[in-house]
Parts: sequence; C-alpha cells; structure tokens
Amino acid sequence: MAKPYSSNHPSRWHRQVASFGYAFRGIWAALRSESHLQFHALATVVVFGGGLYFRLNLTEWALVSLAVAGVWAAELVNTAIETLTNLVSPDFHPLAGKAKDVAAGAVLLAGFGAVAVGGCVFGPKIWALWPR
Repeated sequence: MAKPYSSNHPSRWHRQVASFGYAFRGIWAALRSESHLQFHALATVVVFGGGLYFRLNLTEWALVSLAVAGVWAAELVNTAIETLTNLVSPDFHPLAGKAKDVAAGAVLLAGFGAVAVGGCVFGPKIWALWPR
C-alpha cells in the first residue's frame, strides 16, 4: 500500500534523480550477466576508439552514437523481455518463445543497422589507409 504524502516523502526531484540510479543499476546488472551485452561493450570501446583515431566529424559522431545507443537499447529491452518471460512462463510455452524470438530479432536488426552505419562512416576512412 502506498504511504500517504508527508514531509518525509521524497520530492519529485529526488525521485527523478533516484530513477537514474535504478537505470544505471539495471544496465550494470545486464552487463554482468549477459555475454551479448559484454560483446557490445567491447565493440563500443573499439568503435569509439576508431572514432577518435579517425577524428570523426560531428555528423559522423552523431550517426555512430545513435547506432551504438540503438543496439544497447535493443539489447537491454531484449534482456528485460527474456527475464520477465522466464519469470511468468518458467516452462516452455510457444508464445513465450515467440516473445523472446521477436525481441532477439529487434537486436539483430539494430545490429545490422549499426554495421551499415559503421560501414558508411568508417569504410571510406579505412579504405583510404589501404595501400594502392
């Protein structure tokens, strides 16, 4: 049951600040437990390192950042859906499997999009380094 509002009740500002802590806790929990997310973390370090090496311009940084954030967001939503599905349907159920497959498909599409962005942004820069 919700507690009645009192002077000890946290302010709206404190609740909003606390919500960032919950979000970071969720990211950290997923990062510790999900091998795919660990791969995405490594890929993020490589991509941002490449961005620094190739001195990406503002537009290129924006595209790369959005692609990386899209993959991370899709992976986190996928993890949440899988976790919740496992909670409510511990035994196999075709609809539970479908929910997991669709969520995994979202991650795959985000990954394909990120690879396309990476190819467009980094491809010409890497090609320019190739000896001719």
